[in-house]
Amino acid sequence: MVKVNGESYEMDGRSVAFMLDSLNYDRTKIAVELNEDIVPKQTYEETILKNGDVVEVVSFVGGG
Repeated sequence: MVKVNGESYEMDGRSVAFMLDSLNYDRTKIAVELNEDIVPKQTYEETILKNGDVVEVVSFVGGG
């Protein structure tokens, strides 16, 4: 199981890109942290999730 924003999902062996698409995130408006490290957007396809990983997906909000 992989925790994504506090919720558990069966994403072991899947890429960050697959996870984002499966959970309907807009990749242009988010940042991803995997086990407290930022995941560069260009590595979403090759970054593979493992059992016990903790992912935080943060959405950008405009304003001022």
